[in-house]
Amino acid sequence: MRTNRGRIDVEDLLKIILLLVLVWLVLEIIGEVLGLFGALLGPLQPLLGLVVAALIVLWLLDRI
Repeated sequence: MRTNRGRIDVEDLLKIILLLVLVWLVLEIIGEVLGLFGALLGPLQPLLGLVVAALIVLWLLDRI
């Protein structure tokens, strides 16, 4: 009894590798954009976190 386990066409393997490379590039770009955004905010990052937390609390209390 022979199984086809582990059999994959070369084209399919190349498509999978291309997809993984594209995902990697997109993640790198997102990381750079978020890093740039964080660098622009600088010392205001904790304040932004407090504002977001306050908005969530107000939303939970139905004040917004």
